[in-house]
Amino acid sequence: MHLVIENLPEAIRSTKQQLRAALPEYKEIFREVEADMRRRVEEIVSERESGHDVIPIVQYADVASGKVPAQLVAKIKARGACVVRETFSTEQASGWDDEIAAYVESNNLDAKLANRAEDKYFGTLAAAKPQIYGIYWSRPQVEARQSESLTTARVFLNNLWQAESEGVRHINPNEAPTYADRIRRRSPGSASLGLSPHVDGGSVERWLDDNFRKVYRHVFAGNWRKYNAFDAAYRPEVREVPSPAVCSMFRTYQGWTALTRQGKGDGTLQLIPIAESMVYVLLRAIQDDVPEDDLCGALRVGPFRSAISITACC
Repeated sequence: MHLVIENLPEAIRSTKQQLRAALPEYKEIFREVEADMRRRVEEIVSERESGHDVIPIVQYADVASGKVPAQLVAKIKARGACVVRETFSTEQASGWDDEIAAYVESNNLDAKLANRAEDKYFGTLAAAKPQIYGIYWSRPQVEARQSESLTTARVFLNNLWQAESEGVRHINPNEAPTYADRIRRRSPGSASLGLSPHVDGGSVERWLDDNFRKVYRHVFAGNWRKYNAFDAAYRPEVREVPSPAVCSMFRTYQGWTALTRQGKGDGTLQLIPIAESMVYVLLRAIQDDVPEDDLCGALRVGPFRSAISITACC
């Protein structure tokens, strides 16, 4: 089901009033959250400056053999992301990359898409060449999605989720439905990221939809430390604003399959590696210094897409 909102500013004002009434101590609780976020950021910066991996790295061989250390699993849950190395052989990845490059070149897609933002909903491209191609069903993409190794990696990650709670089974972590996404090719040294900072999987809906509020029930009740970012409860039932750019399927992760090496700081993908960072965003939006009809930059972009600016209200 879609979430239909006729008067967005009024819906935001009304929802904020409800949330504050249900949580009178919202200011004090937000100060606690803010202090915790600062502590986590300091921890991440310290790790990075010490040369440690901020994003956990998992070896596919350990995934396949069921030998991923418990402390590494705990870190994945804390950071909300990980890198799985050697899911495919170097030869396989290189072959796929060559085949995709040949397809792009033979169809002259660089020229056809030059100076045109393929992603119309999140940002524009500063570079002359496109970085995101509307290609979904090339042979390498299909082969990767259907491969046993990628399925094994996905099932491992799915099982980090709490699939059952409150007497209800929300998802089957051992099933890995196919999700078709596009191709991204970024020239070495390119300064453009292609996509502006955003949060996928909902925007204003996180506050305005009843089922989304159930996902964050502990946060909005003031028990934010009980919030588990990996609890699947209510997530498959959330409603979003109608859009041709929105996928209604619940995705446990936003995954990338890298076919070439990526150096530190190259910037193809940048994350906020704090799994509970949404707690900060949710409570920040209801603070008194945020305009009554604003949710920290969360937007319903035209009739199409919702987006959250992760730099707003910080």
